[in-house]
Amino acid sequence: MSSPLPTLYVLFVVLGLMACAWFFIPKGPQQILIRTSIMLTLACCYLMWMCTYLIQVYPLERPRKASSLGE
Repeated sequence: MSSPLPTLYVLFVVLGLMACAWFFIPKGPQQILIRTSIMLTLACCYLMWMCTYLIQVYPLERPRKASSLGE
C-alpha cells in the first residue's frame, strides 16, 4: 500500500497558494473575479491531479496475467 501523504502535501501547497491569492491580489474593480478565478482554477487542478494519482495508486481492478494459448 502506498502512503496518502503525497495527496496531503499537495493539498497544503494548494491551500497555501490559495491563501496567497486571497491576500496578494491588488485592489481594484475586478478583485473578487480574479481571486475567485485563481482559487477555482487551483481547486480544479488539485482535484484532477488527486483523482488521477489515486486511481493509479489504488486501481479498481487488479492487473491480470494473460493466459497463454499454448497450454
